[in-house]
Amino acid sequence: MEITIRLAIPSDASGMAETSIRSWEVAYKDILPIDYIREKNTTRMEQFKHNITDENENSYVIQIDNKTIGIMKIAPPVDDDLDDNYYELHYIYLQPNYFGQGIGAQAVDFAFDKVRELGKKYISLWVFSENENSIKFYEKCGFRRDGRTAIQDRGKATVIIRMRKDLLT
Repeated sequence: MEITIRLAIPSDASGMAETSIRSWEVAYKDILPIDYIREKNTTRMEQFKHNITDENENSYVIQIDNKTIGIMKIAPPVDDDLDDNYYELHYIYLQPNYFGQGIGAQAVDFAFDKVRELGKKYISLWVFSENENSIKFYEKCGFRRDGRTAIQDRGKATVIIRMRKDLLT
């Protein structure tokens, strides 16, 4: 399946919001309270309209035939314990009907290449500890748990774990 990955532009906001909404509804339905998912999803359109500007340098759309079927953000890490050799995969979401088709792996490879182009040595990400499918996927892509965890209020106390990959190996 031929995909295109490119920086998002303002006109992509609607497709990005739709992708985020559909992905959250399926991927997190057994992890987060449904009311929390619904509440967050009501803000998606405004969130992407606000965040995706002509100056965007970090958010990408994953497309097939000019239709957005996935989104991801690759940007500096939010963690203050990581030095400037790191970049972070802040999110990657696919439309549910594209799960399990190798598109996520292609997107992660794209992220690895982008981070290497920036001269960074490592890439990190955070994932829900209950999201076994995503953890297995990221492990298959070469990420390993680094021992760091956090608790977030996502409608309930939710544990997230940090994973990272050495891009030099």
